[in-house]
Amino acid sequence: MPDATGLELLAQELRDADAGSVLDAIYFREQAALLVAPGAVPATLEHLRATGYRFLSSVHGVDYFPEEPRFGVHYELLDMHEVDRITVRTRVPLADPHVPSVTPAWPSADHQEREVFDMFGVIFDGHPDMRRILMPEDYEGHPQRRDFPMGGEPVLFTHNEPTTPEWWK
Repeated sequence: MPDATGLELLAQELRDADAGSVLDAIYFREQAALLVAPGAVPATLEHLRATGYRFLSSVHGVDYFPEEPRFGVHYELLDMHEVDRITVRTRVPLADPHVPSVTPAWPSADHQEREVFDMFGVIFDGHPDMRRILMPEDYEGHPQRRDFPMGGEPVLFTHNEPTTPEWWK
């Protein structure tokens, strides 16, 4: 991991390249993270790729309910030669949950962006196949949101089949 000073230098380098792209640099529990504007995500990841972070290991969503901007998208990058990790984070509001897709440059983000869309409702602009991946196409809502109702549908087993009325409908 870059240390706190190295993270600040990297953040300043990114700010110099594109003013306003890096909103904050966070170094907490020996983990480095950059908070960037949603529109700056592809350029930030490309800049980090040029500095050695060539492996996008994870893209995942976060719901910061009740805070606003509510949704976060985290990109975990790995420099396999230096064995360094860095996280690029962005936040989007519930009213406009759009983030540019990084799938054209990082093909491993394809299914991961679809999963974030499916579970949280964050839309990745420019994604080649933005549709549900885990839930049925006609499913309403996004189950990983913190305001999603708890409970769900009863699971049918042979022992409770007679007590689950009209399960076949």
